[in-house]
Amino acid sequence: MPKSKRDKKVSLTKTVKKGLEAKQKLIEELRKCVDTYRYVFIFSVENMRNSKLKDVRTAWKHSRFFFGKNKVMMLALGKGPTDEYKDNLHKVSKFLRGEVGVLFTNKTKEDVQEYFSGFREMDYARAGNVAQMAVTLDEGPLEQFSHSMEPQLRQLGLPTALKKGVVTLLKDYEVCKEGDTLTPEQARILKLFGIEMAEFKVSVKCMWNSETGDFELLEEGAEEAMQAKDDDDDDDNDDEDES
Repeated sequence: MPKSKRDKKVSLTKTVKKGLEAKQKLIEELRKCVDTYRYVFIFSVENMRNSKLKDVRTAWKHSRFFFGKNKVMMLALGKGPTDEYKDNLHKVSKFLRGEVGVLFTNKTKEDVQEYFSGFREMDYARAGNVAQMAVTLDEGPLEQFSHSMEPQLRQLGLPTALKKGVVTLLKDYEVCKEGDTLTPEQARILKLFGIEMAEFKVSVKCMWNSETGDFELLEEGAEEAMQAKDDDDDDDNDDEDES
């Protein structure tokens, strides 16, 4: 029986090599930026939106942003005093936890803080976000929706019906309470009614100066928050070891 042309063996080493090459390239790029730019900032993002982050990148074309792959970035900068790329860079690495990024720039601390402190944009909340306020829809016609939308609204849990071809809410409906963790249905309803609850914002946590090697904490309580997160991670690891 002739051998099928589709029956080809794929070397797993090629896949691994490609991944390693990408990581090595990122490490080299990060270290090149350390050598090129005067300052390194770590920033955190609340209510992450790629489109909003793209706007920030566009406004700061003179600088370089890296977001994601925290473990690789920690390797590039150094996890401790013995393997750091330059003096005190390991202190920056401590803040590479969660949704954070690295900004390389020649702009001053004042320029960076002024820009990001004023950068706030509202967007629609997603499932899992916390409701910032209580929302109740009043009974009555919902003329902003076409009649074809009525089944979808009803499927989301809204008590609706068509009255003379107009989508109508049959009674007051509480979408969410303040502090609720939003479900996919709640998030969808809020978006359909144009209610924005998620605020995209960037907080600058710390700074490193390449000329002096000085590290500076810029957000009050940031170090304690990182330590608490590390403790939680250690507890999780302990639980995994016991299982």
